[in-house]
This record gives sequence, structure tokens and C-alpha cells, in this order.
Amino acid sequence: MDQAAPHTVTSIAYDLRALGVTSGDVLLLHSSYRSLGFVAGGTHAVVLALLEALGPEGTLVVPTQTRENTDPAGWRHPPVPEAWWPVIREQTPGFDPARTPSRWMGAVAETVRTWPGARRSDHPQVSFAALGAHAADVVDGHRLDDALGEHSPLGAVYRLDGKVLLLGCEHSSNTSLHLAEWRQASPPRAVTGSAVRLPDGTSRWTAWTDVVTDEDDFDRLGADFEATGGAAVGRIGSATARLMSQRALVDFATAWMAANRTG
Repeated sequence: MDQAAPHTVTSIAYDLRALGVTSGDVLLLHSSYRSLGFVAGGTHAVVLALLEALGPEGTLVVPTQTRENTDPAGWRHPPVPEAWWPVIREQTPGFDPARTPSRWMGAVAETVRTWPGARRSDHPQVSFAALGAHAADVVDGHRLDDALGEHSPLGAVYRLDGKVLLLGCEHSSNTSLHLAEWRQASPPRAVTGSAVRLPDGTSRWTAWTDVVTDEDDFDRLGADFEATGGAAVGRIGSATARLMSQRALVDFATAWMAANRTG
């Protein structure tokens, strides 16, 4: 166990400011809570520190994805029997922004999702939650067939000239790189589906076509971006953190993918 003094709201807010988070920022956070070390007050304290650093005019954005609400025919980790597929499609409750928990996005993201005043986008697979001055601007209008494109919260963060903070995690978790995939000339597309909640509270399995994501080269892409000096790297708590302009990152990634992805 780390024998250093416990991290606190005050110390984490100080670290955030030292790295370059400023009052009024729109900040898209990807985080590993365990990487921070011991924090007095846990994830509650981490969110308080983030909101303190951002100030009343700032906005905190986190991914709140629900990847289990996808077509079971495509599940690989683990797969499920084909006989189950119709039952899963017919019986999965439709995505409800207010009630459906996120999974695999980390404890800090889930704390933000349930924070009083948080707004959440309405995409059944790759929703985002936001707190602060631009929360509605970020999450409203999230289209089914533009999951991580211009009409998604990622596109909104780009238009708002926001920042990305990787807190104890790598570029493989950097969802903004998907916006660069959507911006390619002819990105591969496929049919996907989810259980969608209807206005009367019932659920319906819905299918649509969208871009196919591929994170396999995200760490290499991120390393090349950092080699340009585009990210500030430092410590927040006990975690290694990377802070960057989302516009600079996405613009770099869009050109990088066009040059490095083939087929």
C-alpha cells in the first residue's frame, strides 16, 4: 500500500490545476479510480475535486456506455448460445438514461452519472453523462446512427473546444479517437442493434447502421500524438495523467488514420 499521505479534494484539485485544467473548461474524463491511490472520501471526493477545478462555468463529461445492450450475435467475451439471442433481444429492458447503469467505465464515471443535476445522452450503447454549464449542449441530440460522430457528445466537446483527461488510463480508452474514425472518407459500416425504451415505457429491439469501431491502434496513435508535444503529462494523486486539447487530438488522429489505416 502507498504510504504517502491520503489524497484529498484539495490535493487532487491542486494537481488538476497544475496539469492545466482551468475554470470554465469542458473536460472529457476517462479514469481508473484505483490508479489514484487512497483518496479520503473515495469517488465522491474525486468528483468534488474535478468540479472545484472546473468552477461553476465548467463542464465535466464522462462516458457511461452500456455495451451489454448490443446484439448478442456479436458477443465474443464471452459469447452466448445462439438459442439465447431472440430472448435477449426481446426481453432486455430498453435503455433508460435515468436508470440504466453504465458498465466498465469506472467508478468515477458512475459517480458522475448519479450525481444530482447530471444529464445523460440517449444512446443505448455509448451514452455520455455531463455536469455543469454546458451539460445539455453536450448530451442533447445524440443520434442512434451517429454514435461517436458529429452529432454525438464527442462532436459537441469538439465544437466547445474541450479538453480530454486520461487519468490513470491509456489512449486505448480515449473515446475521442473514435470521432476521427467517423471523419474518415469511407469508414466501414455495419448493422447494430439495441433494446430501446419507447415513450410509453415499453421496450423494442431496434436496428440501425453505423460506423464500425476499431481501437487496436489507439495506443500507437496516442503515442505518436504525444510525440508532437500535444499532451501535458503529470501526476494527479498517485496516477499518471494526460491532458490534451480534444480538437488537436481529433485533427491529428483524423490525418493519422487516413495515412496509416489501409483496407
